[in-house]
Amino acid sequence: MSVALVTDSTAYLPEDLITELGISIVPLHVIADGVEYTEGVDLTDAELVRLLKHARELTTSRPSPRALLDAYERLIGQGASEIVSVHLSAGLSGTCDAASLAARGADVPVHVVDSQSMGMTLGHAVLTGARLARAGADGQTVAAAVRERARAGDMFFYVHTLEFLRRGGRIGNAAAFLGSALAVRPLLRLSDGRIEPLEKVRTTGRALGRLVGLAGRAADEANARVAVTVHHLGDEERAQRLAGDLVDRVGDRLAEDDVWVRPMGAVAAVHLGPGAMAVSVSPEPHPAA
Repeated sequence: MSVALVTDSTAYLPEDLITELGISIVPLHVIADGVEYTEGVDLTDAELVRLLKHARELTTSRPSPRALLDAYERLIGQGASEIVSVHLSAGLSGTCDAASLAARGADVPVHVVDSQSMGMTLGHAVLTGARLARAGADGQTVAAAVRERARAGDMFFYVHTLEFLRRGGRIGNAAAFLGSALAVRPLLRLSDGRIEPLEKVRTTGRALGRLVGLAGRAADEANARVAVTVHHLGDEERAQRLAGDLVDRVGDRLAEDDVWVRPMGAVAAVHLGPGAMAVSVSPEPHPAA
């Protein structure tokens, strides 16, 4: 029995691990003034910045059920007898719905998992599933482990403004935050699959310091070692400084030797806006899992 892993482009996984573990990625899309771009394929950083600043209409779209079914059929042709398809939170995207539709047309069982997450909170769950599959676990076992790790994780965000999230309808309970003074920097949290306001901080420096504190507290509360990732939108230098602060804060609770730094792609950029940063805290699964 061979179990294959499928996820989408919002996991923002490193290419070497995608290749090493044989993970299949199905991309989401960005639509700017009627022109469709594929995340991770045909949109440069410079072009993305231009679109964020100047596009009159900017949105994202899920993969089609056909694109997902094509991915499943390729894996079946390569010998997969089961597929675990784990995706961006259903509260943020229709990708899980598309995967469920595609699964009906597949010739092998497809276990669709709503991660209720994104970024490397989703990515680390996928890595756990891929390693279990490689070790011989069946599809139900892999899907359960992926779901458990994804939903045990935390993700915190800093954004310059809530305007991008408001326009895309990706934020709830935001009324108290909207209309705030321009100097206020919002902090947000991915909660039950949706991005929710958490705190308002006066300066960018204080906001990033609070990200460290929030992630550190999440690590302290986890009953396991944790993988920590900093996501950024075009600000590698600041992300590396934040990663260093997180190493100091989380210390020996880190599952890896270091905090990972990963860029966020076009889909996240459209909804979070320029200058956004995020920190993912992903507890390792317990040995019994």
